[in-house]
Amino acid sequence: MTKLSVNVNKIALLRNQREVGVPSVLGLSVVALQAGAHGITVHPRPDARHIRPGDVEELSALLASTEWADREFNIEGNPLDFGGGHLMPILRRVKPTQATLVPDDPAQNTSDHGWDVVKHLERLKPIVAELKDLGCRVSLFLDPDPEMAKRAADTGADRIELYTESYAVAFEQGGDALKRSLEAFTATAEAAASVGLGVNAGHDLNLDNLPGFCAIPNVLEVSIGHALIADALAMGMADTVKVYLQACGVATGANSLS
Repeated sequence: MTKLSVNVNKIALLRNQREVGVPSVLGLSVVALQAGAHGITVHPRPDARHIRPGDVEELSALLASTEWADREFNIEGNPLDFGGGHLMPILRRVKPTQATLVPDDPAQNTSDHGWDVVKHLERLKPIVAELKDLGCRVSLFLDPDPEMAKRAADTGADRIELYTESYAVAFEQGGDALKRSLEAFTATAEAAASVGLGVNAGHDLNLDNLPGFCAIPNVLEVSIGHALIADALAMGMADTVKVYLQACGVATGANSLS
C-alpha cells in the first residue's frame, strides 16, 4: 500500500481570489483526513500565492491534535537560495513530520526538476542534519536517476521524492515510452532502497496513471494536489480522497492507516 498525502495548495489558491475565507483550507483538510488521507502537504512560497503563513500554523495545530496524531504534515520548499530564507524559519518553528526539500525558484509556476545532489551536497548536509535534529523526516526531490538516488544518502536524508512529470507524459504516450519510463523510475526506487532510503513520489499523478505508478516497489507515499483538487470539484473532497486511496492500493472499506 502507498500512503496518500493531499496537497492543499490549490484550495488556498482559489481561496486567495477573494477575501472571504472560502473555500477553507483548514476545513477541507479535515474532510480529507476524515476520508482517510494519511497526511496533508503544503508548499508555502515567498509570494504567498497560495498557502499563507496562517495556513501553515493552523494545519500544524490541527495535525498535532490528539484526533489526528497518527497523520502527517509535510512541508515542501527550497532551503537554499531562491527562497531559503523563507522556508527554514517555517520549518524551525513548525517542525513538521516531513520536510521535502525542492530546488525550485520563486518565479517558477511549479516545481520542474530534482536536485543535483552532487553539486549541492555540502550545502544540503548541514540543513538535513538540522532538520533531523528538529525531529523532521527529510525527503529530497529527485529526477528518475539511480545514481543520484544513491548519492542522496550522502546528505543524511531519510527519503527521496521522485519527480513524476515525465512518467505522466509517458503514460499519455503509452507503448515503449511508458515502458522506458517505468523502468527508469523502478531502477531509481530500487537504487534508493539499496542505500536505505524510503521513496515518495509526486507531480502530475492522477486517477488514471496512479495505479500503474504505485505498482513500482518501495513507493511509500504519494503527494497529490492539482489533479485531486480538480477531481474534488466534480466528486467532492471526501469521495475523491477515497478513490485516490483505492488507486494507491488501499482496499475499499479498509482502514487506510493500517
